[in-house]
Amino acid sequence: MQPQITVLDAGGQYCHLIARKVRELGVYAEVAPSETRASDLAGRKGVIISGGPSSVYDPGSPTIDPALLSSGIPVLGICYGEQLIAHLLGGVVEKGEHGEYGFAELDIIHGKDAEANSLFHGVEGPGRVPIPVWMSHRDLVAKPPPGFRVLARTATCPVAAMGSSERRLYGLQFHPEVAHTPCGKTILANFVKDVCGCVADWNPARQIQAIEDHIRQVAGDGSIFFFVSGGVDSTVAYTLCLKALGPDRVHGTYVDSGLMREGETEFVRASFARLGAKAFFVEDARERFLAALAGIVEPERKRHVIGEKFVEVQERILESEHYLDGRWILGQGTIYPDTIESGGSAKADLIKTHHNRVAGIQKLIDAGRILEPLSSFYKDEVRAIGRQLEIPEELLDRHPFPGPGLAIRCLCSEAEGSPQRVEEGWILPIRSVGVQGDSRTYRPVLALETFPASEAEAAALINRRTDVNRVLATVYLSCPMGELRSHVAHLTKERLDRLRRADAIVRRLTHDSGFDRKIWQFPVVLVPLGTADRPDSIVLRPIDSVDGMTARAVRMPEELLQQLTGELAAVEGVAGVFYDLTNKPPATIEWE
Repeated sequence: MQPQITVLDAGGQYCHLIARKVRELGVYAEVAPSETRASDLAGRKGVIISGGPSSVYDPGSPTIDPALLSSGIPVLGICYGEQLIAHLLGGVVEKGEHGEYGFAELDIIHGKDAEANSLFHGVEGPGRVPIPVWMSHRDLVAKPPPGFRVLARTATCPVAAMGSSERRLYGLQFHPEVAHTPCGKTILANFVKDVCGCVADWNPARQIQAIEDHIRQVAGDGSIFFFVSGGVDSTVAYTLCLKALGPDRVHGTYVDSGLMREGETEFVRASFARLGAKAFFVEDARERFLAALAGIVEPERKRHVIGEKFVEVQERILESEHYLDGRWILGQGTIYPDTIESGGSAKADLIKTHHNRVAGIQKLIDAGRILEPLSSFYKDEVRAIGRQLEIPEELLDRHPFPGPGLAIRCLCSEAEGSPQRVEEGWILPIRSVGVQGDSRTYRPVLALETFPASEAEAAALINRRTDVNRVLATVYLSCPMGELRSHVAHLTKERLDRLRRADAIVRRLTHDSGFDRKIWQFPVVLVPLGTADRPDSIVLRPIDSVDGMTARAVRMPEELLQQLTGELAAVEGVAGVFYDLTNKPPATIEWE
């Protein structure tokens, strides 16, 4: 299928999300390397240049074929893409000192040339008030190139949007592709449909037949073997294979790693029986995983060990069950974010390593023994496919759960420390993973003594303090903050059971109240911060998202929070309860 829009990959973690959002408009889009020759893009109706972690002044930073900007093809640069257009055409790009992450208020600049501002048609409501947009950048355009108009600005970004209607070249410093730029879909539609003149030719729901044909083509006369997790992705992928090949040619094994939620194994077993799976097995590997993880603290190392242990268990099962006789292919429920955040985009910085992208799995990919029928789709598209397949809503509406399980929600430590008093609150002696400017960070967190007055206040703290990547509110403490201590802590059955109990409480109460249906995901995190008799604390992390690429922290009703806190405070070994108020970016959804 010939794409109408090509997204040039400049290394941003949202690169494929841009293409996804264009497809959501009904227009087929592809992703290509940023250096793709302009001649190879002939016939495209438009090109979008993605963001990225680099500076245009860095040696070897991503660039584009300059001929593209004089080819007559409409071009939209996003974040780094805007900076690159400005840099190549004689504008001024300045190095940022602190950067800007999260929400900002955009002022659209109105001029006589309405055509120059065509990107913002239909964006503003009555009164022309500032509109919220999502920023994630350090450098910025200080002066647009000759012939470009400044179309919008923020308090800290003088050229938040620029354009030349004559050349059909535009740039945005903010990210219209993310869910938390509310006007982003309209802006992208204005570019894709009005500026580029694209017509609708794409519907994800119509891709099922093509996916099934692909499954049959890859499988040939052989069969598919899955390691299923019980999550939406692997369930939909498994069901597609069942439909394409029949239950006799699709086998599945669920590996109980000991890192799962309370009651998960029983739920998965019953669910796959209802889907019509005939050859479904449960492998008890709890002791092996815990033994392999003993003493490991560093988050990426945890993920690698879990991934390799999955591969080790997988290979043993494959050998013992004769799945290596050449007739079998390993199926997986990998979706786009799994590859994007693992550096799957050519120039993307590593955000986190997924358990299905470590070295052992990569060997299977290189050997051609992998089928990933959903690798081009995002979570919302996967759910749409699942509904078309008539998979029960109780499976499709499950909150996403990480492949490495509770291991990445149970933080470990090799050091001891005390909270440090600062002007805004307390710097806690624990670190979490974040993503700022498309790059990974590993920094302490800031705990406020109470909830801030607004979401904007919490975001401002992150942008002001470069030494943290999360802001928490303190909900409950068994002692004064200054008496808490971080301590040496590893993944043990005792700590995992403590987290399992806390997680079960949160799931039960949020389900009973209906709150779980108003959010996208609710990680519950155990951190090694407490006292001698209560060594750990709980962090609540409810977020709203569409696809996990960006996320917005959500405040739950006060009555529910108090009920939750009361039950969590009664869990053995829990010294405190905190509430994560941080959006993504600058924090990742998970803590590790």
